[in-house]
Amino acid sequence: MTIRDGMRWATERLLQGSREAARWEAEWMLAHALGIERFELYASPERPLSQTEWARLQKLIERRCAGEPLQYLIGHTEFYSCRLEVAPTTLIPRPETEELVERIVRDYVVAPADVLDLGTGSGAIVIALARAWPASSFVAVDLSAEALALAHRNAVLNGVAERIRFVRSDWFSDIDGEFDLIVSNPPYVPTTYLTYAQRELHYEPRLALDGGESGLEALARIIRASPTYLGSHGALYLEIGCDQGARVRELLHQSGAFEQIEILQDMSGHDRFARAIKQE
Repeated sequence: MTIRDGMRWATERLLQGSREAARWEAEWMLAHALGIERFELYASPERPLSQTEWARLQKLIERRCAGEPLQYLIGHTEFYSCRLEVAPTTLIPRPETEELVERIVRDYVVAPADVLDLGTGSGAIVIALARAWPASSFVAVDLSAEALALAHRNAVLNGVAERIRFVRSDWFSDIDGEFDLIVSNPPYVPTTYLTYAQRELHYEPRLALDGGESGLEALARIIRASPTYLGSHGALYLEIGCDQGARVRELLHQSGAFEQIEILQDMSGHDRFARAIKQE
């Protein structure tokens, strides 16, 4: 069994969707099984696999076919030009969240001085923003100590740990001070939906997904409390569910603290983000 044979076998085993996706996943898992970078697979395709490498690849493919997310299997993912360690203690960063970061960076001609990331998880948002804004200071909050430890490791890996303060907190409960920007990708999936969700979601932490019966519990808490922690004309950015735009807009209006309230669409044309500016 050579690298080329292993690639062919893994691709065929994974072939449930498109061949391109199966090939791409096979490359990542074969490289992980061999302990090399993906591009190195093509340097010596006829190299034989050891029995240990072959067994490792078989186990990875078996777990992937059972529904375990690729990112958990290989232990990392790419996000906004950052490499992030991922683990089952945190949500896997999604492309939509990359869009959120891109929108925020594009909206600010001058970087905000103080930024709060609520529910930081793997640290994806705060690390990407810290790399984009080298003069800004950041606070990253999560209720999970395991998530905070992972986020700190990722911050070290990406060279921004010295500008991020990591705080274990139930949203704002252990936070003080004012911020120019508050950003959050909170849990917004309705509880009942999680029962029927695709099997890959069952591997991710429920704490990071479950938004309560309506999916709006965490969003409502953040919207109610954030005006206390935003400076004058400070901005609140939220990732939301694709069917939650009207209700989130209503919650922002009901708070009485925001102006310039907008619901923004993702690249697929679905409501996905909320942006609001605190009134003076």
